[in-house]
Amino acid sequence: MYSGIMSLRKDLETVQIGWVGELADQDGYVVPSKNLTETHKQSLKDKLWQRERVVPIFLEDGRAAGHYEGYCKTVLWPLFHYILWDEATDGRIEKKNWDDYVFVNQQFADAIADQYQPGDIVWIHDYHLLLVPHMLRQKLPGAAIGVFIHAPFPSSEIFRCLPKRVEVLNGLLGANQIGFQTYSYARHFISCCTRVNGYESTPRGVDAMGSTVWVGTFPIGIDAERVERQRKAPGVLPKMDAIRKTYKGKRIIVGRDKLDLVKGVQQKLQAFEKFLNDYPEMQGEVVLIQVTSPPLVENPKLEAKIAELVAHINGTYGSLNFTPVHHYHQHIDRDEYYALLSVADIGLITSVRDGMNTTSLEYIMCQSENHGPLILSEFTGTAGSLGGALMVNPWDYQGVARVIYDALNLSEEDKLTRHSQLHDHVLAHTAQFWAKNFISELILNVGTWDQSTPTPYLDLGAMVDRYRGAKKRLLMFDYDGTLTPIRKTPGAAVPQEHMLKALVALANDPNNVVWIISGRDQKVLEEWLGDVENLGFSAEHGSFMRQPGSKKWVNLTESLDMSWKNDVIEIFTYYTERTQGSFIEHKRSSLTWHYRMADPEFGAFQAKECQNHLENAVLSKLPVEILVGKKNLEVRPMIVNKGEIVKRLLSQHPEIEFVLCAGDDKTDEDMFRALAGVSNGGNGNRRDSLNNRAIIEPYNDELVAATAAKIAEATYQHSLEHSPIIPHAVGPNGVIPSDKAVHLKPPAPYTAATAQGPSTPGSIVSLASINPLGSSSNLANEHFSITIGHALKKTLANWHVTSPEELIRALGIMSGVIEA
Repeated sequence: MYSGIMSLRKDLETVQIGWVGELADQDGYVVPSKNLTETHKQSLKDKLWQRERVVPIFLEDGRAAGHYEGYCKTVLWPLFHYILWDEATDGRIEKKNWDDYVFVNQQFADAIADQYQPGDIVWIHDYHLLLVPHMLRQKLPGAAIGVFIHAPFPSSEIFRCLPKRVEVLNGLLGANQIGFQTYSYARHFISCCTRVNGYESTPRGVDAMGSTVWVGTFPIGIDAERVERQRKAPGVLPKMDAIRKTYKGKRIIVGRDKLDLVKGVQQKLQAFEKFLNDYPEMQGEVVLIQVTSPPLVENPKLEAKIAELVAHINGTYGSLNFTPVHHYHQHIDRDEYYALLSVADIGLITSVRDGMNTTSLEYIMCQSENHGPLILSEFTGTAGSLGGALMVNPWDYQGVARVIYDALNLSEEDKLTRHSQLHDHVLAHTAQFWAKNFISELILNVGTWDQSTPTPYLDLGAMVDRYRGAKKRLLMFDYDGTLTPIRKTPGAAVPQEHMLKALVALANDPNNVVWIISGRDQKVLEEWLGDVENLGFSAEHGSFMRQPGSKKWVNLTESLDMSWKNDVIEIFTYYTERTQGSFIEHKRSSLTWHYRMADPEFGAFQAKECQNHLENAVLSKLPVEILVGKKNLEVRPMIVNKGEIVKRLLSQHPEIEFVLCAGDDKTDEDMFRALAGVSNGGNGNRRDSLNNRAIIEPYNDELVAATAAKIAEATYQHSLEHSPIIPHAVGPNGVIPSDKAVHLKPPAPYTAATAQGPSTPGSIVSLASINPLGSSSNLANEHFSITIGHALKKTLANWHVTSPEELIRALGIMSGVIEA
């Protein structure tokens, strides 16, 4: 890793930020962090910066221990290596370690932010700093952030056992790009984001918090030039001769591992015993030299087990003049290490789980003359890259024994062919190549990064002030996900008491016009909210309207051809039968296929298949559109959407001085678009809708005009009954003569001819020629469109809150139900 990062200095100015670790005095004694004075720290900072451009981070000993030995090594490292915890505690130690982990990550984020300059690239490494990307994103929204995880990444079934799983995933997803050693690790991460956090994903990345995080595979290599230079050092050759003399006439199998559970040393010894037992002719001919370096945390049980196995094998298959296993539990110097790799006849690596294994790569470099084969566990991070190695399952002792025997009997031609393939790969995929490739991909992805501009958090004070200062107000709310949290089943999203209280207070104010604009059908809205007086309803995404104070519903799609439903029901039924947990919701003007309770990955896959099926079978011949919502697909007539309802209400109430509109999903973007003044017609809208994943099939303008005319005619009489009177002339004392009053008509259909015509009172000649915020020129500054979700969520809203509860509290304060 270090060699790769240092190679970037050729093209980039690099600054390294890291913890100083344990500091020792001139006598070798460790200096406690509390004994370090500010003078000592500053002196060290100056020296590290001048020599290596390194920015040190100083941590208290307790915090450092809780972070590294605590959370990293007792929680994350075992989990990432598929080892679940087997000790029951009261959780206090875990909480303290987690707090230390968060604290240290914040220290790193602060240090990076202090050093950051516009245009810099931030590269974060490994599981010790999983929260830093998100922390840094909050400080530096536009920064280019990459993360590389050197450890394995477990499947979702293992990762979901982590108590802080959501926080860890969200922490990582603050990055632009996340790299892993193998494709399987990258796939596991994407699966965790989908299954644990519920984010949408693609094979290339994850859509989270308003941006696409790219996930890629970047196999790490070694500094091949350095290894080549070190293996030819003067001290190596004498040690090679000494090893050959010691084991003269024997075939040498070499293993070098850290004595961890995941390194597979125990499995290696048991497989070697099986080899000696199954191939007795090899007894006395083959030796295993196993070097195990001590781990950071000693494991007496494993050490005892290894020692017992070595003694058993040597006692069973050894003699006075032959010892089959030579085990060295110690660190060896570099010359001895390269000498051992150079004289070996076989390199044997049997890790049961490994992120990266540089020993295998160094062994290949050291075998340039001998061409000894490499036996490699399929569970190592390098297995996917080293196709010339002999792959084994370390748990299959008989299989490993057979591969050892085959490797010892490989022809020289076969050995040379395999080694040449491996050697070429190591030389081509070095640490320098890895670093350059990762940064190049990061720069490319940042250049095409799809991220919305951060939406500011709702300014409650400003909204309340403008609300109270307005004489007439229009308030429009989505229901699911806005006034109530999203539930797994639609029937569970019943209104909460405190929400109803705030809604009643707002609706009872004579200066307010309050509407619920929902995708729900009429029956549900009446059942749950029908008792709230003076509340207007729009059901099924704008297909039906019920004016405040009225009990009559107007079907805006009554004259439309709904025969398409039969074809859609047939397709939805096909996928429901094949997707466990999915179901169809029938509405009068639309159909929705829900897969929220299905397996997240399979449900998303089936949804895409269903969407493709609908596009080919239905959209190509009928004027309907597909809305891709939160775990659902909805098919509805194209001309109907929530944005048209918003425009209709604004035109009916030109006296409005304050507008509040709140929603949470893609269907609500039509409302925000209407408030923002974006036209809902023409090719531009089709592109916008495609970007919002609403698939719209283009059709001719005549059909658009005809359909809009039917909707206008269907609602005209109802508008006469309920729309406000617009004054044309004012009589004495400000009284409007009855013969001079006219009613506001519904919007006329857009045509090329009317688009150029003048606007007249009581009519709208085109959706684009009117200020969508009403007649008041100041209303543009008095509207609050609020989305529910993250600040980086793609939206046309101008404010955000993070949950329905926050919105309801704001409504309570605005209505006076709750004190600020």
